Amino acid sequence: MTGKDFETFKETVDRKLMHHPVVVDNAYTAWFAEGHVPLDHLRHFTVQFSVFSNQFLLAALNRAINAGTLEAARESKEILMNELGVIYVDPERARPDVRPGNADRIHVDRERRCPDARTVDADREGDPALVSTTGTVEGGTFRFQAAHFEWLLRFGATLGLRFGDMGKRRHGDPSTLFFCDELFRLYGSDDYNEAMGASFAVENWAAAGFWKELIAGLERVKAEQVPALPLAFFTWHDKLEANHRDHVWHELRACYDSPSFEDEAFIAAGVTMLDAVKAFWDGLYAARPKAPRVLKNTWVEEASFVAGEHRHAIRTATTTRA
Repeated sequence: MTGKDFETFKETVDRKLMHHPVVVDNAYTAWFAEGHVPLDHLRHFTVQFSVFSNQFLLAALNRAINAGTLEAARESKEILMNELGVIYVDPERARPDVRPGNADRIHVDRERRCPDARTVDADREGDPALVSTTGTVEGGTFRFQAAHFEWLLRFGATLGLRFGDMGKRRHGDPSTLFFCDELFRLYGSDDYNEAMGASFAVENWAAAGFWKELIAGLERVKAEQVPALPLAFFTWHDKLEANHRDHVWHELRACYDSPSFEDEAFIAAGVTMLDAVKAFWDGLYAARPKAPRVLKNTWVEEASFVAGEHRHAIRTATTTRA
């Protein structure tokens, strides 16, 4: 299209999306990476993350329904079906050890050779019969245990959380629900530019390294507080996003060349989506353990999050000091 300049557009994307505060300066994940996470707060984090993870299914389904092309619909279904438990298979590199018929035998063989290594691998990398970061869901095997939410359930179980404690909308803080609602509205939008801008923003955020910060903190919690804590949900997503990182600009180029593409609408949706991501993390940051401050002999704790130009209150608890 006349007047379009991809290099100039890339500079705008880099400035407004790649350098959005939640991408370059996530205060919560930086704090979390230090590993000084009390178990009560880790439970709270787990519940909020489980709400986001489970509610994302609605956004992914909405995206598949509202896709503008068959190819886009299939791409959305790849994500949705893998979230639900269909394991990626790589047609170029057959892996007999992940076929259901061989899985138990392979696990027994590995356990006999090195039982301790099997436990470490499963905790940190996931069951090889259930995980893969490349390929397609077409022809893949469905396993209940491969659903991402079930991975989080196993993580939560080591912290005393049960199925009924996780994933439901009623469990979400206002900041978490705001994020989920914006995902549904933007990521699953039937407006091409809104959907693509939100999708690019989410991919960019996910590939920016926050998984590594969470893993660093969880490794310390595992070493010092909960030895049985399984980290596979987090390590798998970190590997998956590392694979996606190299494709981000290629995908943006293809999007930019579409006759339906509008620069400003794409950027606006991307920024709004990242504002919602930031609201999620800001909510967790506000809820983290911290020393209360003294005001006129009264202990005051405050928590709020900012989305766009609006501040949203989460909770305010005031207790008079004895």
